[in-house]
Amino acid sequence: MSKFLLCFVFFLGCSRLLLSSPFSNSTKLCPHGQTLTLLQLKNSFSVSRSWECDVYGGSYPKTEYWKEGSDCCSWDGVTCHLLTGHVNELDLSCSWLSGTIHSNSTLFLLPHLQSLNLAFNDFSGSSVSARFGRFSSLMHLNLSDSGFSGLISSEISHLSNLVSLDLSWNWGAEFTPHGFDSLVQNLTKLQKLHLLHISISSVFPNSLLNLSSLISLDLSYSGLHGRFPDHEFHLPKLELLFLFGNNDLSGNFPQFSENNSLMKLDFSSTNFSGELLASIGNLKSLQTLDLSFCQFSGSIPTSLENLTQITSLGLQGNHFRGEILNVFDNLKNLIFLELSNNNFSGQIPPSIGNLTNIRYFDFSYNQLEGVIPSLVNGFSSLSSVVLSHNMLNGTIPSWLYTLPSLVELHLSHNKLIGRIGEFQFYSLEKIYLSVNELQGSIPSSIFELVNLTSLYLSSNNLSGVFETSKFEKLKNLNDLDLSNNMLSLTMSVHSNSMLPYIESIDLSNNNISGILSWNMGNDTLRYLNLSYNSISGFEMLSWSSMETLDLHSNLLQGPLPTPPNSTSFFSISHNKLSGEISPLICKASSMKILDLSHNNFGGILPHCLGNFSKDLSVLNLRRNQFHGIIPQTFLKGNSIRTLNFNNNQLEGLVPRYLIICRELEVLDLGSNKINDTFPHWLGALPKLQVLVLRSNRFHGYIGFSKIKSPFTSLRIIDLAHNDFEGDLPEMYLRSLKAIMNVDEGNNTRKYMGNDYYQDSIMVTIKGLELEFVKILNTFTTIDLSSNKFQGEIPECIGDLNFLRGLNLSHNDLRGHIPLSFRNLKMLESLDLSSNKLSGRIPQELTSLTFLAVLNLSQNHLTGFIPQGNQFGTFGNDSYYTNTGLCGFPLSKRCTTDEIPYPSQEIHAKFESGFDWKITLMGYGCGLVIGLSLGCLIFLSGKPEWLVWIIDKNIHKMIVRNKRSTRRRGARRS
Repeated sequence: MSKFLLCFVFFLGCSRLLLSSPFSNSTKLCPHGQTLTLLQLKNSFSVSRSWECDVYGGSYPKTEYWKEGSDCCSWDGVTCHLLTGHVNELDLSCSWLSGTIHSNSTLFLLPHLQSLNLAFNDFSGSSVSARFGRFSSLMHLNLSDSGFSGLISSEISHLSNLVSLDLSWNWGAEFTPHGFDSLVQNLTKLQKLHLLHISISSVFPNSLLNLSSLISLDLSYSGLHGRFPDHEFHLPKLELLFLFGNNDLSGNFPQFSENNSLMKLDFSSTNFSGELLASIGNLKSLQTLDLSFCQFSGSIPTSLENLTQITSLGLQGNHFRGEILNVFDNLKNLIFLELSNNNFSGQIPPSIGNLTNIRYFDFSYNQLEGVIPSLVNGFSSLSSVVLSHNMLNGTIPSWLYTLPSLVELHLSHNKLIGRIGEFQFYSLEKIYLSVNELQGSIPSSIFELVNLTSLYLSSNNLSGVFETSKFEKLKNLNDLDLSNNMLSLTMSVHSNSMLPYIESIDLSNNNISGILSWNMGNDTLRYLNLSYNSISGFEMLSWSSMETLDLHSNLLQGPLPTPPNSTSFFSISHNKLSGEISPLICKASSMKILDLSHNNFGGILPHCLGNFSKDLSVLNLRRNQFHGIIPQTFLKGNSIRTLNFNNNQLEGLVPRYLIICRELEVLDLGSNKINDTFPHWLGALPKLQVLVLRSNRFHGYIGFSKIKSPFTSLRIIDLAHNDFEGDLPEMYLRSLKAIMNVDEGNNTRKYMGNDYYQDSIMVTIKGLELEFVKILNTFTTIDLSSNKFQGEIPECIGDLNFLRGLNLSHNDLRGHIPLSFRNLKMLESLDLSSNKLSGRIPQELTSLTFLAVLNLSQNHLTGFIPQGNQFGTFGNDSYYTNTGLCGFPLSKRCTTDEIPYPSQEIHAKFESGFDWKITLMGYGCGLVIGLSLGCLIFLSGKPEWLVWIIDKNIHKMIVRNKRSTRRRGARRS
């Protein structure tokens, strides 16, 4: 009883104490000084709407409700100590605050803070200054995504009570040298450390792995480098470890003990490598594993099947190989599975069909083969199937047509056959079946997929007629690609209201014919490709958003349809169009590529063609019937890269304004009637790689240039079939640095142009006139044939060691074939025919192992035809009418004195490389053999035949020496 009374009295006393304490409703908890401090803090910022936190909810201007005269402990974001009334928690996250936190901010007059959260505001220009290190009681600090930048003060490492520190997403904020190490060593109570996108620029500190209290660690995109520790990973409380985006951080996958709590692990986009250890199976609590875009290799360990809690597995972008093991039976919780961009082979494991909760799986860009598994259990939640870029064969299994939640289907670039089935549900938004061997017609169910945004069926064997009226229900379709099939098209007269959001249509390389009036996508269509069909007429509409319009390689007739003013790419080449070009085309002020080549256009070119678009990169008018002069003016600062006027009837001079086309790479004026001297001033264009002036009326001496190093980028030169005269232009030949230095170490074949449009050119190579529809960036050739050049061939041509084709035929060249030609190791075609060259063919030319075509006919060459390597493949026509030549393949045999002497170079090599050891060995062997033969002969008593042989050889040597002496004397005279 006494105990009960004692408790009652104690309770009564406590009640009175509470009634008289600051907890009483009649008493304000917040001291007046703190109220003023917080109001001053509020007034130091402006408030502007931020959308950062709207995704998560709870975004509103908290300080707007802070009013003088009210209890600050009741304000939004403010929490006070229950007994003292001091502000100990301040949460202004997502409060729309904007301004700078200076070192004298009243924020730092709240010394009792234990938790400070300023995340998701805009404090641009602020730094994490030393004042933040004065909050000695602070346990939780969150400044994430608030615009802090500059150096993070080392004073922050003095917050020894910190349990949670989050500075993430403050771009431009960085630790001082050794600042991060100090932080890790001093903040021993840390449970959460998030520094995403904070520049640490340090090696991974081993001391981090001693923080046994650590639960969550995120150092992603922080500039960590060096090697991750190799010893066993032992942080028993750690649940989250994110290191992604540290490209210079290397190491092996850590070895984990069974005593771990890890739930989320992300090493993606680092330089981790090696094989996955079996200890990965110890991560039995793991829910997320992302190792994508690293350097891991080997096969997937079977212990992966122990990760029964995993929901997301990302291994894409590595070097994993071998078969994908049947490890998915136990992974019932798996939702996201990414194995793309590896070297997996074999078949898709059948256990994939047991992932009943899977929503997304991607096995693309591997070497998987065989059929897609036909047995699955459910897949009711599956939204994305990505199996493209493999070698899968067989037909598309029926279950892929019946998935109720399927949104994306990617099966392109495989070897699938058969017909496309009918889809049973209408959830599909994207279908990618391109580059397979599918056949038949387009299934009617596709035109019922009201949510469809992308349809790619290109490069198959699809056939039949599709009508535009079928698109009526596809209101959301953005991209349509049916190219490279055998489809024909029927236009509907009421199709103008169809496909209201269409942006891209590719129907190229089909069986579309007739006159086409495409009236869909008037406001949205950006890309339309109808090339490689049999369209005879096309009605151009005023598409307001059109950028790429490709109508080339059809049967279009009549005048040129004027493209919409918004067009940047317009190709209508290889048709049968005629008439003149209307100046209206110059209204397309955004034009980058204009290709009207291979038509029957005529008339005079509009003067505006050279200056109607500052973005113009390619102007191709080859193979038409234009006459008059080339446009004479070009915009200053233009982007012109290619000008092709080949095969027209243009005349006059080369426009001097071309000198301002600093981006010019290709200039083709061939096969016209241009009457001018050599445009030496073009040598100042720094990027000019292709110059074709052939078959015009150019004349005069090429001579010298006032430019110190002209044409340094030039690698294709064609001046053939003109009236140039004088010596070959040695100065220009010495300046062709692009033919002397070609980077062939890069194995990737690149062509002049861009991914969609490549330059083409007509060249005479290997004796044939060929059109190169693409110009390889390592192709080089010089054609100066059919002019009136005189004199000798310059030795400096031998310095063009990456030259592939050389044609100097049909000129008036004299002298010898330069010995320096032996240096042209890449030469494939050499034509020196129809000149007046004399002397021998250098034996050293046999070292040109790539030489496929040689024409030395109609010259005055003499002597023995070299033998060996490629010279054994050349026929009589290579040497025709050189009456002084002898030897294979000619029927004329060589006399003894026509057999070639070793060149001076061979003598020099012998003298410089004379080896007395080899010589003495020869003398020794000769001495032994000679003595043995001598004994044998003299013992037989019949040495007459030996005397006869010696006498005959001495006589031949005397005759040969006399002839050699006469020849040397004749050359001196």
